[in-house]
Amino acid sequence: MLTILGLGYGDADALPARNAAALCSGVPVLLRTARHPTVETGSLRVLLDALPPGTVSALDEEYECGASFDETYAAITARVISAAEMGDVVYAVPGHPLWGETTVALVLEEAKRRGIPTCVLSAPSFVDACLEALRMPIPTNLHVLDAHTLDASAATAPPELRASAPILLYQVHSRAVASETKLALMNAGFPDDFVVTVLHAAGIAGQEDIRTVPLFALDRADTGSHSHLTSVFIPALPSETRPPSYYDLVKVMARLRDKTTGCPWDIKQSHISLKKYVIEEAYEVVEAIDALESGDGTPEALADELGDLLLQVVFHAQVAKEAGDFDEADVCRAIVEKLIRRHPHIFGDVVANDAETVLTNWNAIKQAERGNAPKPVSVLDGVNKSLPALSLALETSRRAVKVGFEWENLDAVLAKLDEEIAELREEIAAPVQSVARIESELGDVFFTLVNVARHLGVEPEDALRKQLTRFGARFRFIETKYAGQDLTALSPGDWREGWQKAKENES
Repeated sequence: MLTILGLGYGDADALPARNAAALCSGVPVLLRTARHPTVETGSLRVLLDALPPGTVSALDEEYECGASFDETYAAITARVISAAEMGDVVYAVPGHPLWGETTVALVLEEAKRRGIPTCVLSAPSFVDACLEALRMPIPTNLHVLDAHTLDASAATAPPELRASAPILLYQVHSRAVASETKLALMNAGFPDDFVVTVLHAAGIAGQEDIRTVPLFALDRADTGSHSHLTSVFIPALPSETRPPSYYDLVKVMARLRDKTTGCPWDIKQSHISLKKYVIEEAYEVVEAIDALESGDGTPEALADELGDLLLQVVFHAQVAKEAGDFDEADVCRAIVEKLIRRHPHIFGDVVANDAETVLTNWNAIKQAERGNAPKPVSVLDGVNKSLPALSLALETSRRAVKVGFEWENLDAVLAKLDEEIAELREEIAAPVQSVARIESELGDVFFTLVNVARHLGVEPEDALRKQLTRFGARFRFIETKYAGQDLTALSPGDWREGWQKAKENES
């Protein structure tokens, strides 16, 4: 039998009698670490010392040998399983054996695989000791996090740090970890002077040290000596202080759609009525990106437009949720699963050293995902017809190229462009003009220009948008130059002169 038991939070008097009995039964005992008050001193230490030599072994040496925590945990697991295969053994860990104990999870999994019977004996955890020391009722959720999981450099804070619930962090065992913890909390929106509680050796008589400090002082020496028995309690951030999160947006959208107390306009909307707003907001994001690239925009403006676009996603998810079709979690799950599935070079063992290989793999996986779906009749099937015309033309051209419909080189494309322009001129000069034929020839010119852009690696949509931005700036320059005058009275020469001045002003 493999008995896995907890040593509690460090007070030997709080150790359950059955756990103490198992430790002193004479069965071989493996301690994950001997650095724990329950076995370091007191009556239990006396009882353990009275056992035959070699009965109790500590595995602390594995922490010195392992190059990483994963390697260390694997080595500890191997030793425990090896001992269990030879007979009865006790594996003792700090706190509660099923709370924050990676090795216990590994040992239980391996024991099950090998058919080794197990028994788990619980014990009070550090959470019990901390709550008792705080003397603070927690009537709502409590997020218990390993401080090692916090990353102050992460672009976004873990949702637990943004939630309106108190947090208990454990393994704040050094000033370095305390510093990372402090910065992560500040990045999540906690004010520098937000009061937190540092708990050293909570529940251990003669060692317990409880201090309240402002967040900015969490890693200072005067907060006490950090150790493996140090935890930090962070009260819930008031809602008026806590920065809004994605989940707040979901809640606001649900409130707006409430059939009784919501907004009449929002309640009225459907997937169909919202279509145009998705397109509009996407274009405004593109406009904000262009403005940022040209130096006329700001990151804040882009963030604002991205928020408007995100609102459309959440809006559609809320409409679907009310219909019982899907919700925002399904939307997130679908894209996360798709990204992982289509990036086997990141999340699997596929090798892809350049963007072209990644795209090839992406398309192959996308095709495989279609499974038994009817095969497209044409390579052009599936091209999104709602794309802007230039983007639609570019995608159509790319599809055709995949099966060999391509000019020999750029010169051949440019020659085709000259040919199309000549044909357009012929239609314009025809004795009887046909708007339909002129439109057709113009379409040929546009499509050929898109292929010129493709050969040159230029996005035609971007090229035209940037040209329109330049045009707008030059036109406004002329308006300013002739401010107060009737622009319709300007001569062609005046316009040309103004245009040239505008171009010179750009440089």
